[in-house]
Amino acid sequence: AIFHAHAGFADEPGLFPTAPIGAIQRLLGKTGWALDDVDLFEINEAFAVVPMVAMSELGIPHEKVNVNGGACALGHPIGASGARIIVTLLAALRRRQLKRGVAAICIGGGEATAVAVELIY
Repeated sequence: AIFHAHAGFADEPGLFPTAPIGAIQRLLGKTGWALDDVDLFEINEAFAVVPMVAMSELGIPHEKVNVNGGACALGHPIGASGARIIVTLLAALRRRQLKRGVAAICIGGGEATAVAVELIY
């Protein structure tokens, strides 16, 4: 896989559920990708509202987000959430023979980070 770019975003701590939105927007700006260019999204859900608000605000179809279930289903391991969402995203892309993915995670205090990956077949 190629890691094309990463981006961070920070807002007021109380707005942490929406921080991945800003990180995804910045990431897409760095890559030049449109939302439609992304095959799958893995958005960490320490709280279920995090991917839900991202889907709503960005207009991402549900069938492109957390296709194997998110942290509520798969777990939210302390200190390993970033690795878990990247590996889950890469596996989902490979299983479906898709190419581009975005992983995003809120990291506390109103901050978030996002990473753009692309599988090379």
